[in-house]
Amino acid sequence: MRFATLAGIAAVVVAALTGSAALAQDAAPPPAEQSADAETNDSVRTIKAGVHIDPPFVMKTDDGYTGMAIELWNTIAEARNIETELVEFDTIRELVGAVRDGEVDAAITAITITEARAQFIDFTHPWFDGGLQIMVSEEPRTSFENVVGGLADTGHLQAFAWIGAVILAATLLLTLFDRRFDPNFPRRWRDGMADSFYSVMTVAVSNRPPSRKNLFGWAGRILSAFWLIFGLAVVAYVTSSVTSVMTTLSLTNQINGISDLPGKTVGVLDGSTAEDFVIAEGLQRVEFSNIDQGVNMLAEGEIDAIVGDAPILDYYVHTRPEHNVAVVGEMFAPEKYGFGIGQTSQLRRPLTVELIGADESGLIEELRTKYFGARQ
Repeated sequence: MRFATLAGIAAVVVAALTGSAALAQDAAPPPAEQSADAETNDSVRTIKAGVHIDPPFVMKTDDGYTGMAIELWNTIAEARNIETELVEFDTIRELVGAVRDGEVDAAITAITITEARAQFIDFTHPWFDGGLQIMVSEEPRTSFENVVGGLADTGHLQAFAWIGAVILAATLLLTLFDRRFDPNFPRRWRDGMADSFYSVMTVAVSNRPPSRKNLFGWAGRILSAFWLIFGLAVVAYVTSSVTSVMTTLSLTNQINGISDLPGKTVGVLDGSTAEDFVIAEGLQRVEFSNIDQGVNMLAEGEIDAIVGDAPILDYYVHTRPEHNVAVVGEMFAPEKYGFGIGQTSQLRRPLTVELIGADESGLIEELRTKYFGARQ
């Protein structure tokens, strides 16, 4: 009887100990997570990350790279004992492809988190809110060719041709009359025609009577008066027609928002969400590799506007005023930026934890203020 009692007590104790061990095992993180965190926190590891130049998020210097995204990455990587080897890519498309194919472990730039990209790569916690906006040139776009084309389209060139014919006819008639009645008029046709053309154009352009003798008395004065009226009408017509065409061209070329983009050629960063937006809107587009190339295309008239990330466009306008470009309209298509990583990477959780901490500590806001100024 005493032996049975002792055996029962022993069984209860063994069961209790076994249950405690099971509970402890359930509460502990999986071995894989423990090893991943231990490797990230306790030992230095080197990874390869891709960058794309997007001032002020990523900028190239003589010593390497700097910018808001670079500074933020270096801070969170140092907290996790991660050393980074940086590789530069010409386009966002190439950078995303390199992460997808495992050529690099992470993408460091102003890369927008989208559903399409999430099909191929993973993202950390978002660390910046952005959106799209429009950049235009402030240089006048009414070139000589455009003005001539506008005059032709409105029928003014045909009227100009008739005016030119009248001027040539008047030049010939004046030459014939002067050769007949003015003994001092040049005898060579070339000299005589040049002298008569100068007299005719003096009236037509300046609306002043030419300094020449009146050979026909009162009738000559009346003819001169009618010619002055004709010259005044010619000057008024030419001035008003050219001004009207230039005003129309200026209003037609003006871009103030998305509604003004149809019919225009829009420049976009190759592989960017701006390109996706322009394609979805059915707009005519031209791709460029970086913002400097896009602004050059804008200045050369190869494109009418640039659609791109609002922070990048704003930063360019404020730091490069000599290029005479401006950001117009409201920001649209809100976006969130994150660091891109491989879908099987163990970096997502530790990097996300550090990014959340950087947000809570105010580090991200400090970097934003450093590169974009205080919020208005």
